[in-house]
Amino acid sequence: MNKRVVAIVIALAVVIVAGTAAYALTRPSEPSTGAQPTESMPAQSVAPDEPTAASTTEPTDAGAEQPATAGAYVDYSDTAIANAQGTVLLFFHAPWCPQCRSLEADILAQGVPAGVTIIKVDYDTHQDLRQKYGVTQQTTFVEVDATGAGLQNYVAYQDPQLQAVLDAML
Repeated sequence: MNKRVVAIVIALAVVIVAGTAAYALTRPSEPSTGAQPTESMPAQSVAPDEPTAASTTEPTDAGAEQPATAGAYVDYSDTAIANAQGTVLLFFHAPWCPQCRSLEADILAQGVPAGVTIIKVDYDTHQDLRQKYGVTQQTTFVEVDATGAGLQNYVAYQDPQLQAVLDAML
């Protein structure tokens, strides 16, 4: 019986060490000052017709008007939906989620297609929006109309690529 207890304790220790190592590998790197980050990096506007360096260096003000033909990737604000152009997709993003970070990197690399606005919503901060749209998992996209009414949902957790989202929702 003692061998059984020792085996269980060793197994638990291995699981805890492996979980801690996996968590450490998936966390974003900490600033060198030792300060804890309070927010994720701001979403950025990406227009396929503009040079990549110019289009991804400046964050977009969610309240600013976007040209009707340019795609946009903006942070959520109270006016973001009302000011968005074209098809509007809410992206429920969590900074601690590896799939969310992968999907965001793909959005920034590929650019948002013309006529589409993706609004990045912090999954942890906006529980009210999660409840309103029935979102239970990060990486969820919700298409909304101009009034903010939900039209359709898609969870990109298993395939965190922009093209998979566009194929499913557009």
